[in-house]
Amino acid sequence: MIDEFLDDGPDAAGALADVARIERMLQVIAAQGRDVSYSEMLLSLGFRFTRPKMRALCRTLDEVDRRAAAAGQPELAALVVRESDRLPGQGWWTGRRDYQGQWTGSEARAFLSRIQSATFSYWQAHTPASNPKEDM
Repeated sequence: MIDEFLDDGPDAAGALADVARIERMLQVIAAQGRDVSYSEMLLSLGFRFTRPKMRALCRTLDEVDRRAAAAGQPELAALVVRESDRLPGQGWWTGRRDYQGQWTGSEARAFLSRIQSATFSYWQAHTPASNPKEDM
């Protein structure tokens, strides 16, 4: 059974709050020029998808983006999307001051595409040294 391989263990909160690790993972994903679903991201961290774990991941993504902004880098949380429509979740949209439109549809897609494009370009030019175990 797959649950045997996804034991959350005693340090689940620590893994979901590991800003540096998640930041490095997203930098590698950006250098690859792709996005990643919430469930894929959680799975790569060793967790099955649950809403509480997704919310914990989102808190970490906020810190990842805060650090990126402080370093003059493009945001990385824009790469973590829903499987259904490949757009970020509601929390990503509500925290923005630079977008007031719908969170779904072509306008949202165009806005996200601009952000993701800048993120891909930046990290393709500044590819971090990666650990093969962290490459997704």
